[in-house]
Amino acid sequence: MTQLDPEFSGPQPSLMSNGRPLSSSPHRLGWMRGHSAATPMGELRSIYETNGCLLVKGLLPRAEVLAFREQFFAFMAGAGIIQPGTEPRDGICRSDGVAEPMARKYLMEFVRSARYEKFCMHDKLVDFLDEFLGGLSYLHKRKIIRYTKPSDPSATGAHYDLVYIRGGTERLVTAWIPIGDVPVHMGGLVYLEGSHFLGRTMEGQFAAANATLSAEERVSAFNKNMNEGGWLTKDLAELADRHNTKWLIANYEAGDVMLHSPYMVHAATANQDPNGTMRLSTDIRYQRVSDEIDVRWANHWSLDDML
Repeated sequence: MTQLDPEFSGPQPSLMSNGRPLSSSPHRLGWMRGHSAATPMGELRSIYETNGCLLVKGLLPRAEVLAFREQFFAFMAGAGIIQPGTEPRDGICRSDGVAEPMARKYLMEFVRSARYEKFCMHDKLVDFLDEFLGGLSYLHKRKIIRYTKPSDPSATGAHYDLVYIRGGTERLVTAWIPIGDVPVHMGGLVYLEGSHFLGRTMEGQFAAANATLSAEERVSAFNKNMNEGGWLTKDLAELADRHNTKWLIANYEAGDVMLHSPYMVHAATANQDPNGTMRLSTDIRYQRVSDEIDVRWANHWSLDDML
């Protein structure tokens, strides 16, 4: 059961990450195939286990996702990030610059809000994760919400999530949720095909290298045996060439939920929207409540928490 269309067709998107092109050639790109939320759960689990990731189309009500987008940007407008004269729901970035200290203050307030918690605990999402995980699900308190400006060339480098959450079970799943439509030119997450096997191999190598470190150092993404704070590389094209694989891309829509394994290598690309539209997304982690929980993730996300 393939996750890809057989061939990458159409003009190659000019995608960038940290100032570098995503791919070295069209055969290093592939379109992610989405699957309806109405697909039988056994089939969805099989796709996830085979591919290390799963794009669930339309799991959340589109209107509610867009309403939450409006609530977020209406709040953040107080920090001066929205272009004057535009609607908060559109998320148009202020063209004359954003006062970052104020924006960070507002963002950290929103992270702690009941409004954000409510969105992450949407009944449809919780019901799906309970069934997907085969037991009552636990949502990690450390939840990340990001807005990405079109003027920002930086992006999250290639990594797999277990590097940052080693202190608990490996049986967890990340849900990356686009809050609004995220066509491919606006960036979003990209996945290295077949890399959940690569992630397991790398984690085994890191575990062996970390064997003599203290328990606290062993679980840290910033120990002496890790690169760039847990990132594998910023050069996504070179990584695909080195492992003879391709990056999977998608046009995400409001209501979609992207699930991936803690071993799946992924990254983000730069937002290149010509109209100044900010990309908004959240990434949150679920696991079975009966499994061991990484205590470092029992606090709200902060920009300096080193996780």
